Amino acid sequence: MTTQTTPQTPLQSDGTQAPIAVTHFAGRAGDHNDHAMAASPRLAAAFADRYQVTPTVVGTPRPALCTTWDVELEAAREELAEMSQHYQTLFAAGATPVTALSRCAVALSTLPVVAQHRPDAVVVWFDAHADINLPESTTTGYLGGLALSGPLGLWDSGLGAGLGLGNAILAGVRDIDPPENGLIETTDLTLVSPGPGFGDRLGEAVAGRPVYVHVDCDVMDPGIVPTDYLVADGLSLTELHDAAAALARSEIVGIEVGELETVTGEEDLTAILTALAPVLDALR
Repeated sequence: MTTQTTPQTPLQSDGTQAPIAVTHFAGRAGDHNDHAMAASPRLAAAFADRYQVTPTVVGTPRPALCTTWDVELEAAREELAEMSQHYQTLFAAGATPVTALSRCAVALSTLPVVAQHRPDAVVVWFDAHADINLPESTTTGYLGGLALSGPLGLWDSGLGAGLGLGNAILAGVRDIDPPENGLIETTDLTLVSPGPGFGDRLGEAVAGRPVYVHVDCDVMDPGIVPTDYLVADGLSLTELHDAAAALARSEIVGIEVGELETVTGEEDLTAILTALAPVLDALR
């Protein structure tokens, strides 16, 4: 069992709480379809309402290309570079990012900035997938499958790197390609698999370090919220909530949530927001 401590919130040098900055990445980033670009503004609006702030919008929705990683990256590069610069501005101002993404590939632009400004922080990567494939080994050619390996410096995305292997925790990951499994077994990457005691095991892996949280909604069991990928044996809402509570005992450096889809535009977001509430509330 992890030791419970009082939740911490980021403080500025003068001892005051850091302002919360809600960002909406609205553009495409390796999309198979347009459903995540349709869902991200609703998630951003929910975040903005929670903190009573006006969100900053980066990028513009455009039809999905559904093509190879290199074409997708070049098509998204200008907006990803804009997102990187936006994060630079936020961290330089002492703000705490709360971000609604379309696809997980946007992390190519956010995580290098997090690593630069908070090298003491660990990135907890909630996802059904490890996303540490390499351009030469990917079997799908999907940009999202390279989303974490870029910030880890395992290939050059042109958007930066700097995240140490020992500062990344794969949380709830269960769909792992053989080359990815080799990296997990031979490097300092940490894998916290789904299963009994998930929240406690995640808290032990974090070991009190500051945390930046990345959430792909497909980390949960299929059917809980709409996502592109349906991977069995994921987290329940209770397990995600318990994990968030474990993380909230550390300083929360920021959070980004993506891979949420909508088809009707009317899906209820209450469940995912409730599950993440311990982290979101730690930022108040």
